[in-house]
Amino acid sequence: MAIYGPFMDFRAFSDALNTVLGNVSDVVWGLPLIVLILGTGIFLTLRLMFVQLRGFFHGGAITLGRYDDPQHREEGQLNHFQALSAALSATVGIGNIAGVATAIYYGGPGAVFWMWVSAFFGMAIKYTSCSLAVKYREIEPDGNVRGGPMYFIRMGLPQTGRLGRAVAGPLAFAFALLTAIAAFGAGNMVQSNTLAHQIVDAFQASNEMEWLWRLIIGLTISSLVGVVIIGGVKRIGHVASILVPVMAVLYVGSALVVMFMHADKIPEAFRMIFTYAFNPTAATGGFAGATVKATMIWGLKRGLFSNEAGLGSSPMLHATAKEKYPPREGFVAMMEPFVDTILICTMTALVILVAGVWDSGINGAPLTSHAFNTILPGFGQWMVTIGILLFSFSTVLSWSYYGEKGTEYILGSNARQYYRFIYVFFTFIGANLDLKAAWSFADIANALQAVPNLVGLLALSGIVAAYTRQYFRDK
Repeated sequence: MAIYGPFMDFRAFSDALNTVLGNVSDVVWGLPLIVLILGTGIFLTLRLMFVQLRGFFHGGAITLGRYDDPQHREEGQLNHFQALSAALSATVGIGNIAGVATAIYYGGPGAVFWMWVSAFFGMAIKYTSCSLAVKYREIEPDGNVRGGPMYFIRMGLPQTGRLGRAVAGPLAFAFALLTAIAAFGAGNMVQSNTLAHQIVDAFQASNEMEWLWRLIIGLTISSLVGVVIIGGVKRIGHVASILVPVMAVLYVGSALVVMFMHADKIPEAFRMIFTYAFNPTAATGGFAGATVKATMIWGLKRGLFSNEAGLGSSPMLHATAKEKYPPREGFVAMMEPFVDTILICTMTALVILVAGVWDSGINGAPLTSHAFNTILPGFGQWMVTIGILLFSFSTVLSWSYYGEKGTEYILGSNARQYYRFIYVFFTFIGANLDLKAAWSFADIANALQAVPNLVGLLALSGIVAAYTRQYFRDK
């Protein structure tokens, strides 16, 4: 095994796992999972009568506090905006910069269309899961909220019949365990890995010194994460409510400038997205070509990674909202896929396409950085670097809470502190892993985490449909 200075070459170790992880990821992300994800989104959309359209503007009004009652203090830990910001800080992250670029690298421009599909139907999934998280949650005497899929599966499934009572416990346990594991992939290793990769690229570090750069970056981000997550969900929500608007203005503002400068190329970019979504993408430049199946898989895979619809992660944060009506928090939550994928991911894709570098052979965050820098020389690269810094840091913070809640469900409240230390350690490890190994692990963990959550949502869809109809009648 190669040696990096005085330290073991973590990248060489991850290279040894690349083939295995890649093969497992291909199997897990097969046709059955795609059918389950899309099928659940379509089923919930129809059963809830297109709730993502009917309740969209209502969700925005709730988020802004229009329906808050100042005379009555609701149980919970975070207000609507803080809960949405904390959840968005996990979804608006590396997936919006590196994830979109990876989808285009492997699936071509058409992959963006399938990301949109995952977001539209994902809004119905988000509404369902996050409203259930408020309906079935436990609030301890000290104000700590326990909520999320493991709780609505355990408490809600027994109401569906004998089969529900039989599988509720094992299914809830499986989700909690897989969430605690998935947090190490999507939550921290991919984030710190992409950040390290971008900074090394931005400073053009030599191959001989790259190990030192990665070591310093890993130590720095893991230390900062440790300082914040020790304060718990309230500190995470506070930091997220500051970071999310800042990073959104910086990144989205820069993307809008690029699109304004090349407005004449935007129609052609959309034409490519729609055309290649249903037709094979021929090899061109540094692009190896992609089948329609590969385009669909990479679009759905990266769409799920970006907006997390179906994973069941954000319901754990939305369960902490100061809200007594389950549908209201569902309306707030379904704003996430729209903001994350339909808005921000689309902006990233358009920048890459109008810059004409999508087939350059560059992958991941450096492709997005190269696209911005092509149009905004000098500023573009550093803007993306700062954006990745803010995006990755905020995502690591929120996912620490998800993994912590999964651990708490299995081992109890005392295990949370130990999990935080392990989580910080994996954040450091991620900065030193190979890019492909980190993404493959995250894809596998995300897919496995989604299965018990989606099964629970399908089983409880009747309960959600009932209180949704009642809410619209009363409203």
